[in-house]
Amino acid sequence: MPKQSAIKILKELPHLFRKTEAEKWTKHAPIFLSRAVKKGLIHRLSRGYYINTFLKGWPLVEEVGCFLRTPAYVSGEWALHKHGLLLQVPQTCTVITLQSSVGQSRSLEYQGITLEFSRIAAALFFGFTREERYDVATPEKALLDLLYLRGQIPFSDELEFSDVDFERLHQFSQKFPKTVRKKLALLIPTRS
Repeated sequence: MPKQSAIKILKELPHLFRKTEAEKWTKHAPIFLSRAVKKGLIHRLSRGYYINTFLKGWPLVEEVGCFLRTPAYVSGEWALHKHGLLLQVPQTCTVITLQSSVGQSRSLEYQGITLEFSRIAAALFFGFTREERYDVATPEKALLDLLYLRGQIPFSDELEFSDVDFERLHQFSQKFPKTVRKKLALLIPTRS
């Protein structure tokens, strides 16, 4: 493929793209993608998923995680840290999705951070807001997701609860199983 047409294609592709999007611009997408990876113009995240580094460099960890498993939002310790409830910087970014391709074997390393994908029931897929180019759980939903998925909240003694909306937390918790509500009651004593 001539150099100029490769650049033209890269200008048309978004920052994060799938192989199917490259196929719209060239008949020989596998060859184009392979050559572009070798030249350092794009970076392969996983099979069929790429970063167009030719455009602007590297996207945020959260953005990559939500791109790889749509629909998705960032939750857990990562979201708690982002909201300022957890001062410790996590090394794992938990991405909640409705897809079934989850679990430790599906984790991905990106910029020194482990992207971990967890599946949640459709009825519990709520409680997030849009931030830049990805969705992130509210502090209340991040707490509940941790209790639901892991049965506990790591570093619970280090949590800063001043920015938690306890009314929202109670409302959200009503959609979760009783076991999660019991664990939440032990973590956060009733407030008067």
